[in-house]
Amino acid sequence: MSRGNSSTNFILPGEYRKAAERLFPRGGFSRGYKLDTKTTTVFAKSLGIGIEYQRLLALDINSELLRTFLEHFQNNLDLLIQKTWVEKSDERRKGKLQDKIPPFMASIEQGDLQKAIEEFASILEGLAHLFFGVQSCADDFTEYTFRIDAQMGLFWWYGSKLPLLKDLTDKNGMYDNKILWAVLLLGLCYLTNF
Repeated sequence: MSRGNSSTNFILPGEYRKAAERLFPRGGFSRGYKLDTKTTTVFAKSLGIGIEYQRLLALDINSELLRTFLEHFQNNLDLLIQKTWVEKSDERRKGKLQDKIPPFMASIEQGDLQKAIEEFASILEGLAHLFFGVQSCADDFTEYTFRIDAQMGLFWWYGSKLPLLKDLTDKNGMYDNKILWAVLLLGLCYLTNF
């Protein structure tokens, strides 16, 4: 999944554009931009995971219910990777992708959400390649996935935007873990229900 994986002429479909561009503004995060959980909740509804997302977002990050959810996420992600048919030449890629999951889960458990988001973006890039092959590196990948299924396209668009979160800091250069968790949880919920 190329970092700039949407063609220059591609415009998000109207029913998703407002929610998507509130989550990841077109011009990037400007100084003073405040991302909030209301924005992430609206985006979750666009992804078709709104109810589950709101339930999980309300949980304490150390709660037993959230730990159970994270186990379900990890199990589902493992299954997605294992059960994806690939050419023999991509079998090693599958193994490398599986090796990225434990450190990613450890970053979440340790509360290093900035690192977890970076790792998740890398996992999504690898997952996109397993699902779509070299098409995931094409300039029109987002447009391609929207043609297959709009919500799936929106998810891969979200995945391509995760690296932009490095610019979402306050005036002291600090990250708001509550917001980082809210954005990361979008992808976790979607893949758990994939």
